This record gives sequence, C-alpha cells and structure tokens, in this order.
Amino acid sequence: MALIVQKYGGTSVGSVERIQTVAERVQATVQAGNSVVVVVSAMGKTTDGLVKLAGEISSQPSRREMDMLLSTGEQVSIALLSMALQERGQAAVSMTGAQVGIVTEARHSHARILRIETERVKRCLDQGQVVVVAGFQGISDAPDLEITTLGRGGSDTSAVALAAALQADSCEICTDVPGILTTDPRLVPSAQLMSDITCDEMLELASLGAKVLHPRAVEIARNYGVTLVVRSSWTDEPGTKVTAPSRLPRPLEGLELAQPVDAIEFDANQAKVALLRVPDRPGIAAHLFGTVAQKNLNVDLIIQSINEGNFNDIAFTVEKDVLAQATTVASSLIPELRGNANDGDTVELVTDTDIAKVSIAGAGMIGRPGVAAKMFSILAAAGVNIQMIATSEVKVSCTIAAQDCDRTIAALCDAFDLNQSPARLLDTPATITGPAVRGVALDRNQARLALRYVPDQPGMAAKLFQVLADRGISVDMIIQAQRCREHNGIKTRDIAFTVAQADADMASDVLQSLAKDFGGSAIVLDKDIAKVSAVGIGMITEPGTAAKMFQALADSNINIQMIATSEIKISCVVAEDSGIAALKAVHLAFGLAGSQEIQVPA
Repeated sequence: MALIVQKYGGTSVGSVERIQTVAERVQATVQAGNSVVVVVSAMGKTTDGLVKLAGEISSQPSRREMDMLLSTGEQVSIALLSMALQERGQAAVSMTGAQVGIVTEARHSHARILRIETERVKRCLDQGQVVVVAGFQGISDAPDLEITTLGRGGSDTSAVALAAALQADSCEICTDVPGILTTDPRLVPSAQLMSDITCDEMLELASLGAKVLHPRAVEIARNYGVTLVVRSSWTDEPGTKVTAPSRLPRPLEGLELAQPVDAIEFDANQAKVALLRVPDRPGIAAHLFGTVAQKNLNVDLIIQSINEGNFNDIAFTVEKDVLAQATTVASSLIPELRGNANDGDTVELVTDTDIAKVSIAGAGMIGRPGVAAKMFSILAAAGVNIQMIATSEVKVSCTIAAQDCDRTIAALCDAFDLNQSPARLLDTPATITGPAVRGVALDRNQARLALRYVPDQPGMAAKLFQVLADRGISVDMIIQAQRCREHNGIKTRDIAFTVAQADADMASDVLQSLAKDFGGSAIVLDKDIAKVSAVGIGMITEPGTAAKMFQALADSNINIQMIATSEIKISCVVAEDSGIAALKAVHLAFGLAGSQEIQVPA
C-alpha cells in the first residue's frame, strides 16, 4: 500500500460540482489500494474576497488578524470535501493546519514550517480514513499557539512538507493545467508539456516566475527526496514528474529552516578569458560564443557587465587545458569586433590562469537575502578579493586568486558549518541526462541597479549586499565588471544587480549612503528591463548552448544588456519592450515549440 499526498488548488475546489469531482478522484485513488492525505486551498476567489472585506474594515489590518481571517477559507474547503467523501461512503476527516500538527514560526502572513507532528494523521490513516488538510496554514509553538499562514504558495508548501514528514511515496500537485510546460503558454501558445524535470531545474524555473509550483515547495522536495508529480485535476494524464535526489537522513526538526547552504564547492582547474570594451550591439555575444562552440570548447561561467557608453566587457571561464584554444579564438575575433574606424583600438583581450572558482550551494538559499552577503563578508574577512560573481537561485559562485582557494574554502566551511565538498551542483557529467534546455522563462518584474566606481578591494561587495539584505531586499543577478578604472585616484569596478521592481526605489535609496562611503560612486537605475532565461541540466555537457541562445536573440535584433550563467541556467537582460519577443525566439531556437497549443484558464 502506497501513501500519496494530493494537493488541490482553489480552482479545483471552486464549486460544489468541482468538489464532488475531486472527491470522486480521491476515492478512486483509495480504491486503487493507497492511503491518501489531501491538502486543499480555499475555494476559488475566497481569499481575494476575504482580503477585500478586511480592506473595507481597515486600511492597515494587523497581520495577526489577517491570518485569523484568511485561515477560515481553507476550513470551508476541507469540511465540504470531507462531507463529499463521506457521502460517497469513503471515511474521511478534515483537519486544520493546527489539528494536523503543522508547527510554524510565530511569524504572521509568511511563516516557515518548523516541524509536523504526524501522530494524529498516522492514526487516522491506520483507521482507513482520508485525511483532508487545510493548506496554507499552521500554528505556532506553545504557549501562544497563534494561527499562522505560510504566504504565497502556502498550500503547495503544506502538501510537500506533509509528504516529507510522512515519508509519502509521492506528492501529487493537482492543478488546472496538464503539468509543467516549457514556458508560459499565455505568452507562447506553442509551449509544450514536459514529461519530467529535475528539482534543480524546477527550482530555477519556479524562481523565475513559473507559477505551477512555488520554490519553497520544490526546496522541501529537493531537501527531503520527495517525488513530485504535477498533473491536471480533470484528467488521468500522467502530468510532469519532478525528480528529487535520493532521500537522505535529514532531521525534520526545523523543516523549512534547514541551513541555507549544504555544500561548499570549488574548481581550481579554471582559466579566464575577458574581452574588454567590446562594442555594445546585437550579435556580439552570439558571434563570440558561436565561434567558441565551433571549436567544441565547453564554457563555464559567462558574464557580461552593464554597458559603459557604447561598450561592454564580456568574460568567460574554461578549463585550463583549453585556454590556449579559447584565447586563439577570442584573439581572431578582435579585428572584426572592432568593426569600423570609429571604434578605434578599443577591444582588449585579457587572460588569467591564476584563478579558482568557489561556490556555495543549497536550496535553502531561496528567499534568504543575506546568504550571498554572508559569503562576500566571509571572503572579505579572509582578505580575499572577488574577481567575478555569478548567481542562481541555488548557488553563488566567485572567482578568486588561486592562491586564496584553500583558506577561502576553510573559512566558508567554518562559517556555514559544513565539511569541504568538491562536488559540482550535479554528479559527474557521465550521469547527466536530459536536453540542453528544458524550459525558458521571462521575468518582466525586475529592475536593474548599478553602482559605478566601487573601490576594487576586499569587502566592498560584502558591504553593498549586506546593506540590502538588512533591509530585506533580495538580489537576483549580480554582475561585477571585469575592467578596473581609476576614479579619484583609486582602482574601481562597477557592480550591477537586479531586484524586484517593487524594491527598486528602496534599493536605490539604500545605495545613496553607500555611494558617499565609496568615494563618490554613481547610482544608475533602470526599470525598463526584462530577463529571459534558459534552464536545462544538459547544458553542462553540451557546448554551444549559450551561443544558440545568443544567436536567437541576435537574429531577432535584440541587444543583450547583461549576461549571467550557472551550470544549468543562462540569463540575459534585455530591454523590457523586447522581453516577449526574446522569450519566443529562445523557446523556438531550442525546439521547444509544438504544433498544438496548450489550453490554459484565463
């Protein structure tokens, strides 16, 4: 007998008829020989209606009272679904988050789960009952026993956390779409259903705005080896399987407060190639990396910083034994990159074999803005200067001087309470299967900030991002310029990063005081940007993936403003009005478009 956790969202239980359909589906799962726990959201637009009511009473209702109010929505759903099951002759019992034992922080409106006390659920399951659980909510520890809510995606989080705590065989997220699609079908109607995807890929896509699964739910699945399936509430189609690493012994205490970093990784076999003052026009990155790909050279990090006038810097890393080939390729392009006489002798080639890449990795980094800042602070305290920065949702990588590698690893392991881990994000390349690009995503809700003329010395990045973290501002892409420039008699670099548009003005205000501390740094804010990203586990072993993406953008005459990569993600910042065209071009370039359109609710 298998134990299955099923989650149904608000649309799936939005009417009496739909609740009865869900009851039929749940009963069929039981009759197939399974024990079932069902997690449900509030019916349809119930939560929106409750929020509106609160707004009619108070312009600024307290978070505690909002939790009391919003938690009632799920209670309606669980009671009605339990009744529907009982009418069909299926034993069932409804439970609130508190009754099922979901214990959270005493933090209203976005609490994290500390633990789940499973004794009552197991007892009911042993008695042959379906346990119907209110998603999105929990209760704080004694003595206060406050009702709390988990914030956006809370029902997904409840379901996967219960699956982890109960060691369920699988967790099914039943929704109004057939599974996880290659991109947003509202923007690209030719988006297609994926049969499977890894947790690492899903974390990136979920964090980029794919709304089918919340990153917190994927984080728990990855940490605790929970097998997720995303499927339609209305059909028996298999949907999309989200594969997690094998379940490892891990304490369930502090379930959502697990340490944010679970590995320190390093690679001393890296060399850097940088082209400085490259003309800022469409097609440059495509030409450079297309030529590199023709030589079958695997590129690791790629970074293109914010432009300075009509020029950009582009840097990338390769393994040391192919540096000579990469340098030859880059050198051969310089005359062409210089273009016309107006560009002059602008382009400069710089290489460096005396570097190492050091990374912190962990799914628990999501939603914790201080983790990158902590890494930078640790490096600063060790007197280590950062040369390049690359970020993703589950990893922050820095290139440093090779001679600093050992003490950097020791300092990071000590600070994050970890043993040294030389492993990459995934296993050895021989174990990697999957397409180069699994899906693409567009984020039009970001803004870019740049701090120009930051002193090029240890501690500057730490200071910058710690100030933002202290204000609760999460940073996405971080790009540190390759070229040093002298400003007021000292060597400086530009640092650019992206934040949510809602945080842009506050982040700009925060940087004002730093600009003075840094000796007259200048702040540049641009809200008219979009970020298009390609995600896929197979790009680790397939040279030319980045080149194909850059070429697709060039063919659409879309200029790339910034580039940042990780092992399984390539992100490009483009003008906001080019965002949808960029998404469509990249989706088509990787063969993700299908002949049939996926129908999704409006």
